[in-house]
Amino acid sequence: QVEIVESGGDLVQPGGSLRLSCVVSGSIVSSIYDMGWYRQAPGKQRELVALITKTGSTNYVDSVKGRFTISRDNAKVTAYLQMTSLKPEDTAVYYCRASLRNNIAHYWGRGTQVTVSS
Repeated sequence: QVEIVESGGDLVQPGGSLRLSCVVSGSIVSSIYDMGWYRQAPGKQRELVALITKTGSTNYVDSVKGRFTISRDNAKVTAYLQMTSLKPEDTAVYYCRASLRNNIAHYWGRGTQVTVSS
C-alpha cells in the first residue's frame, strides 16, 4: 500500500508564490522512482506540470518553465513544487503522482487546490 498526501495549496494573488509538498508513505516507498506534479483545471484534462526522477533529472511543461521548480528529498520520500510568478491560468487542482521503476505502477494523491486570483 502507498499513501500520498499533498499540501500547500492556497488562494494567492497573481505574481505570488506557493510551495506544494507531496509526502509518500507505505510499504513499497523504497521502490518509488519518478515523482511528478500534475494539474487539472475545471473543464480541462489533467496535464503533467513537472517530473523528477530518483536521480534528480527534471522535466517541465513549457508553460511553467522558469517559474516552477520541482525537487525531492529521497530520504523523506517527499517531492516539492516551488511555484513563483503565479498566473490566473495556473489555477487548478494539483496532484502528486509517484511511480515505480519502469512505470509498472502509479499512485496518486487526492490533490490540493491552487487558486490564483486578485
